[in-house]
Amino acid sequence: MEQILRNFFLFLSKNRFFTKLAKKYGLRFGAGRFVAGETIPNAVDTIQKLNDKGMSVTIDHLGEFIDSKKEAREAADGCIEAIKAIGEHHLDSQLSLKLTSMGLDISEELVMENMRRILDVAEKEDVFVTIDMEDHDRCEKTLEIFKKLRADYTHIGTVLQAYLYRVAEDVEDLNQYDPNLRLVKGAYKESPKVAFPEKKDVDENYKKIIKMHLLNGNYTAVATHDDAIIEYTKRLVEENNISNDQFEFQMLYGIRVERQEELVKEGYKMRVYVPYGNDWYGYFMRRLAERPANVAFVLKGVLGK
Repeated sequence: MEQILRNFFLFLSKNRFFTKLAKKYGLRFGAGRFVAGETIPNAVDTIQKLNDKGMSVTIDHLGEFIDSKKEAREAADGCIEAIKAIGEHHLDSQLSLKLTSMGLDISEELVMENMRRILDVAEKEDVFVTIDMEDHDRCEKTLEIFKKLRADYTHIGTVLQAYLYRVAEDVEDLNQYDPNLRLVKGAYKESPKVAFPEKKDVDENYKKIIKMHLLNGNYTAVATHDDAIIEYTKRLVEENNISNDQFEFQMLYGIRVERQEELVKEGYKMRVYVPYGNDWYGYFMRRLAERPANVAFVLKGVLGK
């Protein structure tokens, strides 16, 4: 049943009709638990509250299914606005974005134009930008663009997904760029031709790339809600005398909040991934696909109204 639900919500996440409907009717049906509102002021308020609890943040101006150059440039404008707000309010926050929202499916020239506009402001405001990883079909192009931008900018990182067979090779290939990487298990539905279908294999590969990247001496963001992976990382850094300044844990806004607070109290850096914006539907569906508990929470909220 769990796998059926996962596939169902992943299918819904790619539905353009429901995406447009969600934009029209706003944050409802429990999405507010995972998305910090639709505007920059909403996001700023959320970041300040998390900072007050000792947590760092990365915000994501949500955007999917970009169909025109105009939409892509507007999405880039939104990212620039967010970066300026982070600087203006002196927030402990980074920015995350997806290259599809910058026009990846339209042209590389458009993506590079938008990314350079964003990174020029990010360097000025001292705000780090992470390029989120999307599905496997866009993986190679995403990494190519990251490498080109990394040659000219320091405030940029990207994401690698442990469920892909190729990921260990990507860790080694990127090492020459001294990259700041967010390592995740992966949240897209992929073919067994390119990704491990079994959770146990994904978990083992995840541990492998965490160890590789840390021992390479690079900054590592371990983005997980899995206690086994968290404890593995703690043991790994202790056994290898790795400073707490070389890594951080990351979790999603609204998920395992108490665990986030515990990690802060234990002295670890905790960064919360906070999405905002009106294009929230695809992100929300993927969160429902990840954990049945999320579905139960939303149903409880809807039926309770």
